[in-house]
Amino acid sequence: MKIVLTGSLGHISQPLAIDLIAKGHSVTVISSKTEREKEIAALGAKAAVGSIDDAGFLTKTFKGADIVYTMIALNTHSGAYFDKNFDLEAGHKRIAEIYAQAIQDAGVTKVIHLSTIGAHMPTGVGMLNPHFHVEATLNKLPQTIHIKFMRPVGFYYNMFGYIPAIKNTSSIVQNYGGNENEPWVSHLDIAATIVEEMEKPFEGRAVRYIASDEAAPNEVATTLGNAIGIPDLKITVIADEEFKANLIKIGMTPQVAKGLTEMNASRVNGVLYQDYYKHKPILGKVKLADFAKEFAAVYHHNNSN
Repeated sequence: MKIVLTGSLGHISQPLAIDLIAKGHSVTVISSKTEREKEIAALGAKAAVGSIDDAGFLTKTFKGADIVYTMIALNTHSGAYFDKNFDLEAGHKRIAEIYAQAIQDAGVTKVIHLSTIGAHMPTGVGMLNPHFHVEATLNKLPQTIHIKFMRPVGFYYNMFGYIPAIKNTSSIVQNYGGNENEPWVSHLDIAATIVEEMEKPFEGRAVRYIASDEAAPNEVATTLGNAIGIPDLKITVIADEEFKANLIKIGMTPQVAKGLTEMNASRVNGVLYQDYYKHKPILGKVKLADFAKEFAAVYHHNNSN
């Protein structure tokens, strides 16, 4: 099949491209950076250099594709969360509308969109709220366009954000904690699941959650602590307002600080996981213990610098 991927050579799109090429599919990878062309070609894919803000470019690139994979990752540029001009909600809505226009204008009939856990809620999940509106925008497309919404849970690699606090306070400082299990996911399991869904029939609109393992915050702290040589590592739970104030103090925009705080709070009050547990997936291959080794390598590498 001819498959177009957004997301350049990011955490998910790169292993996704590699897996699809290995299975014999023709893959085009969209990137905004010309310097990525050689890397994309080295994988055996075709590079399409342009911006996802450009509906004309996307339409041209999407034409003739059997499947288009879309994603929105507005926080990936350096310092996005600290940029006063960065508007997470407006950005998601804008890109969703551009995707919808390009998909329809290009005549695409099969789409896989990377959404997220929490996309079932228009409010109450903080940073994840915009994804409800993204799904709603894509769902307005004609029913002749079949769409699969992938909803991964919290990414393991977000745990790298714990490292500064561990180094400064010898603990993980968050506004959540406890012994209730939470789902986590590896980007590799996300890519594998998307490949699986691409090779299955498409019919109407579908949602699939993706998770690799389940572990309580306290278990996460113990597992990571053992991996880095701090076996008594704990999570220090602070109040929402203190957490938000700390984020603003280090320079995050109030919108982002509020969004992160509310997202974490929705983990505690159960809102975030309501729909996940109604449609709980089979867990993937990469477990927390596997990620802990990667976490330790990054932690100790940073310590040596």
